[in-house]
This record gives sequence, structure tokens and C-alpha cells, in this order.
Amino acid sequence: MTASSDPVVLPGARDVRATLDSADEPADGDAVVVACPPHPQHGGSRSDSRLTAVSDALCERGVDCLRFDYGSWDEGCGERLDTRNALRWATDRYDAVGLFGYSFGATTALLAAGEASATAAPKTPNAVSVLAPDRGDFDTDCDTDTDRNIDRDAVSALDRIGCSVQIVYGERDTTVEWEPVAERARERRFAVEAMPADHFFVGQTANVGTRVTAFLVEHLH
Repeated sequence: MTASSDPVVLPGARDVRATLDSADEPADGDAVVVACPPHPQHGGSRSDSRLTAVSDALCERGVDCLRFDYGSWDEGCGERLDTRNALRWATDRYDAVGLFGYSFGATTALLAAGEASATAAPKTPNAVSVLAPDRGDFDTDCDTDTDRNIDRDAVSALDRIGCSVQIVYGERDTTVEWEPVAERARERRFAVEAMPADHFFVGQTANVGTRVTAFLVEHLH
């Protein structure tokens, strides 16, 4: 169970606030999952029910969870930077790090994982799980890009990710373009799982927490 939830201010030029949920009884090994929220202009935040369900389930399994809010809206560019900074914060402090994202957050999680692998970062995620991923199409002129050739959609990012990946989608989801992401993930032999749900997984949050956590815990220890 969650022993504490502590506020965190993530480093960087943008004002990015987070909550670190710590497990009451940590599992063997030092592990955390960074949870990326859905689109902030559609009400997405670190308090999203799918993120909190995953965090609760992780803490029950002895894994901490860092849920963060993006800084002020920046057309996707700043939000990608926020995700990279959250990942950097986690890898600086934990031995094992997972990434989780829902919808828009799923896309930023995949992009961050792909960039970390492509740039040979000192520490890359041990596992990535995404829920209802949108293919995404980020601006190619982001000032935050240090490499103009980095991936800007989730499908191409999958080609660079070097860790284990889980894609979970709702069979009745007509809100985002998840199909190309799932297809490419299958081609790369990543885990692809369907749930009898729409984009919002109404009534399925507990199942989401259980399914995502089972995958992440397996690959973090």
C-alpha cells in the first residue's frame, strides 16, 4: 500500500510539479514507474483515474510511482521535454525505472523511451507500458529538440526502443489512432493486449492497474 505521497518539483526550465507515491513495503530492488498523464488541454493531469489506479497497484507490489503534470501547454514540444526530465529525475535516483502513459501520455512515454535508447543515455527505461496510445504527430520544429532527426510519432519511436514494451488498447476505442502503434509493436514482438473497453476504460480502471502493474513489475525486478 502507499505509505506516503510527497510533492516533487522536477528540474528544468518549465514549471513541472509531480507527486511521488512511495510503497509501504518496498520490494527487493529500488524501482519506480514514471506515469505520464493524458492531454492537458482535455483535462489530463497526474490525478487521472487510470494513472492513480496504476500507482495504487504498483505500491501494493512494492514499487514507487512518480505521477507528474506537464508545464504550461507548448504544442507538444514542452510536454515531450517534461517527460524526458521526469525520466531523468527517476533514473538519477532509482536502480530500475519504468514508464507508463495513457493516451497523449502514452505517446510522450514512447517518444521519451525511444530517444533515451537512440542517444545511448547512461540509463534508459527498463520497461514501458502504454494505455490507449495515440500515434501522435509532433511539431518538427520544436526548439527543445537537440537532434532534429529524433522520432516525432509513436510508431517510429517503437523502432528505437531497446527495452520491453507493453501496448494495451480498448477494442472499442475510436478516439485515438492506436491501430498503427499496435501493428508495429506486434511486428517487433512486443506485448500487445486488448481490453473490452472504449478509450476511457470506464469501469475497467482496477483491471488496467492490475494488467499494467503485472507487466512492469515483471521487468523491473
